[in-house]
Amino acid sequence: MMEKAEYKGNAGDHLANERTFLAWIRTSIGVMAFGFVVVKFSLFLKQISIILGKGEVDQSKGYSSVAGIVLVIVGVIVSLLSYIKYKKTEKQLDAGYYKHSSLLITILTAFIFLVSVFLIIYLIRSI
Repeated sequence: MMEKAEYKGNAGDHLANERTFLAWIRTSIGVMAFGFVVVKFSLFLKQISIILGKGEVDQSKGYSSVAGIVLVIVGVIVSLLSYIKYKKTEKQLDAGYYKHSSLLITILTAFIFLVSVFLIIYLIRSI
């Protein structure tokens, strides 16, 4: 007597899950790259200031290095959370159900909005 085959989700569901995971990985790489650029641009401005003879830049006013490092850290966290979400969705598909969660999207959107506001204020003050 043949046993009923266990439902493992269809291939399209698993491929969509993988595409979503890869999109999150691209997003995390983009956030990390932006953080890297912010840090390097800060170092570039300090070096240009020294070359132009303006002496050392006031370190107390520079938050761009901190912002860049925070962006790189957030990119790493997004990468880790996207893998956890990928595995959770894979288990749900294998079990035959799927429950949507937009927590990661909401947190990342809020963070990027806050960093954008911070950078806008920082740029206005540095003019």
